[in-house]
Amino acid sequence: MRTRTRALATRAGALLASAAVALALTPAVPAAAGPPAPGKPAAPVDLDALFVGAHPDDEASTLSTLGQWNEEHGVRTGVVTVTRGEGGGNAVGPEEGPALGLLREDEERRAVGKAGVREVFNLDDVDFYYTVSAPLTDQVWGGDTLEKVVRVVRQTRPEILLTMDPAPTPGNHGNHQEAARLAIEAFYAAADPKRFPEQITREGLKPFAPARLFTGGARGTAQTGPGCAAAFRPANPAQNVYGVWSGRTSASRGTTWAAVERDAQRTYASQGWAGFPDVPADPAQLGCDMFTQVDARVPFPEPGSPAAAAPTAILDGALTRPEGTVPLGTELTLRTDGFDVRPGTPFEVKVGVTAPPREQLGRSSAALRVPEGWRVEGTGDLGRLSPGRTGTATFTVTPAQGAAGRARVAATLTTERGRGHTDRQVELSPAVRAVQQPLPQVAQYEKWTADVGVPQLRGLVTPVLTLPSGGSRQVGVVVTNVSATVRSGAVRVELPDGFAADRTEAPYSGLAPGASTTVPFTVTNTDPSEKTSNEGGDYAYTLTVTSEDGSSTTRPALELVPAATLAQAAAAPAVDGREAEGEYAGPALDVSRVWEGSACSSPADCSGTAKVTWHDDTLFLVVHVRDEALGTRLPASDCKRHWRTDAVEIAIDPRGASENTSTTFKAAVLPVTAEGPACLLRDADNRQGPGEESAPGMRVASTVSDGSYVVEAAIPMGILPGAVDPAHMGLNILVYDSDTQDKTGQTRIGWSTWGGVQGDPYRWGVATLPGYRPPADRPTTPPEAVIPDSALSSLDSPQSLEQAVRVNVPVAGGPTAERSKAGEAVSARAGRDAVTVTLRAAAPGRAHVFVRDADGTAGNRVVTVASKGTTTVQVPLTRPTKAGATVVTGWQPRNATGTTTSQAPIR
Repeated sequence: MRTRTRALATRAGALLASAAVALALTPAVPAAAGPPAPGKPAAPVDLDALFVGAHPDDEASTLSTLGQWNEEHGVRTGVVTVTRGEGGGNAVGPEEGPALGLLREDEERRAVGKAGVREVFNLDDVDFYYTVSAPLTDQVWGGDTLEKVVRVVRQTRPEILLTMDPAPTPGNHGNHQEAARLAIEAFYAAADPKRFPEQITREGLKPFAPARLFTGGARGTAQTGPGCAAAFRPANPAQNVYGVWSGRTSASRGTTWAAVERDAQRTYASQGWAGFPDVPADPAQLGCDMFTQVDARVPFPEPGSPAAAAPTAILDGALTRPEGTVPLGTELTLRTDGFDVRPGTPFEVKVGVTAPPREQLGRSSAALRVPEGWRVEGTGDLGRLSPGRTGTATFTVTPAQGAAGRARVAATLTTERGRGHTDRQVELSPAVRAVQQPLPQVAQYEKWTADVGVPQLRGLVTPVLTLPSGGSRQVGVVVTNVSATVRSGAVRVELPDGFAADRTEAPYSGLAPGASTTVPFTVTNTDPSEKTSNEGGDYAYTLTVTSEDGSSTTRPALELVPAATLAQAAAAPAVDGREAEGEYAGPALDVSRVWEGSACSSPADCSGTAKVTWHDDTLFLVVHVRDEALGTRLPASDCKRHWRTDAVEIAIDPRGASENTSTTFKAAVLPVTAEGPACLLRDADNRQGPGEESAPGMRVASTVSDGSYVVEAAIPMGILPGAVDPAHMGLNILVYDSDTQDKTGQTRIGWSTWGGVQGDPYRWGVATLPGYRPPADRPTTPPEAVIPDSALSSLDSPQSLEQAVRVNVPVAGGPTAERSKAGEAVSARAGRDAVTVTLRAAAPGRAHVFVRDADGTAGNRVVTVASKGTTTVQVPLTRPTKAGATVVTGWQPRNATGTTTSQAPIR
């Protein structure tokens, strides 16, 4: 039996003790009641769980779980959405920028509402374009986003924090990575009074420590059916993974929660989701929503136990109390004196327990459980724990000789009031560790895990480096001494067939404790017939490092990308959408490999070839595409977001060394428009926009016939972001295929093909241009990138303003304006064509005023108020209002931070 009560606040390890969470939710201010009385501000909404994502729809795969929690346990969940997705596509209309942000916010609110979620906190950061770079995302979003997430956590006080995958796994959106990292950092920062102290000293917030932290999804082997949670096998056995089966039936809806989730997902029509197919009717074919625990400050179900497979496993210890377990509000932590431990070398483990503020635990003890062959010394006696009292047990643990990999160190708490479980991962490290040099994004991620203190999240990305087919590259092996003495030894590489290195073994010597050195090898693909891209996949090899006390091995990988030699044309090809004989020298490139979406049903459905050449200082290419059904013919004025219909994308990395696409050139050609001729755009690169503005001098042409089309382009190399390196230019040619008229694509094919490859320059193919020399004065450094910066302000979102009034949480993750700077709408009177609104301001500012009723917005106006006092303004109506109409207002003080919101009934 599980009981459900409001959990008491946990605390951030040994950092601090947080105040107890209220036992009942504070009633929200009624929608038409206006602001609270002066001097008596209402408390913010008290949430049970909070999901942090980057865009509307990021939470969509969790709605089955959130709906179950809400219906069966009264769990109140909120969603933080860092951006409104203004950089995404729009399959339902011409809206873009802030107008698209309004549309997507409305979709999100309606979608999550189907799972009982009412609160969506938009942070107003910029959704610029698809990227796989978290560093670029952080750069664009700016330095205040973490502060905003922490503020929302401190205001809403959720016990459960959910987010996305923070790792730069191939294809993982950089915005998703960054949103997850913000949530993980906020889990710790919100509890620490030294982080963003002005929120405490000026705004009156209190530190708050969420109880449990999860990322969505899991790495491992899954099954469907009601046993999916128990059957899941994590790739890392020491990881704690929990599942919530989507095949359970909703009592109020009479259908499976998977079907409820799918209905919610279809709400995202602007993203082309309206046509999502039904989920299987057979519950046995439905799987679990999986969640991976990152950290916990409270007891939680022991992995592998029946409790860990229960639908409430994620809630247990934080919001629900299984029979026989300790009371809610009990804090239980396990800390080791390091994540990296050595076989045969002792390390210290501390188990800390704090009784709830108002309940005693009585005589308590902790028992440590470790892998077989390990030794544990120490007593687990915690003494008698009265309300609020903390007890600590210290153990010395010695891993077995020969132990390797990740391991779980667990503690069982026994008290007079029940039992509890907690655990933590450690990694068995040899004296010397060797890894293939990481990609820049991976190196940055690994540093982040160390800086934030979440080493359990490192190593989630398989070390890979790309190698051009038939080519060579230097591969650095980073050797680190993790022991306490100077080490020497050797590094060996054992490559698969088709690859060779300039040497198979190389020495290192005199490596000081904690120091690293890089041992280089030159690796060559000796068999160009080996498959490239996702067809070849990862070519794993064995990397061995030796030292005085033995050796250890790892299995990194090489990935082959296609390579091409671009011959110089005798004359410049005519850009007319046709390939004349002899215009293009060299072999045709195969652009038929699928990298995302549905498989092509036949070559006639989607396939293609391309040829590329150069003449003088211009690149020329021609792309032949077989496509028996063309997608939507967009108007030339809607020549953007090319993935919505048929398009050819040309991606060029001039130096072949870009970390993200902000230093590359990416142009897309729609072969046909509603008006007929092809159109050109640039997207997700160094300078986006219509082709005539962003790619001056670039010429395109196309011809369309029954079952095929041809795209031809001339690209002056002077418009590329930097001089071309003729020995190593990054190149990709991608084809987007749509067979429908609903502005959605179904298949993506291309030359160098990997999931998410459009945002991954390091996985593009490599082109050489023998004989080409760029002008001597052409810079090799790319110009500053032009990044879209138009995001909707929550002050211009009536739904965000209404929510702020209802839940007493300011918009956009910002603070409440000081009372001396605040403004509000105090009354509203209906007229024939306008509503008369009386504003009261304590200082100059701007009022964003909306007339709202059951059908939405009936009128709006932004008013500048020049001085303190009362101001009467007219808000023109676009239509008659219905009964129950209100005026909702957002207030931005002049030259001051913070906002206020208010709502008044229309009389």
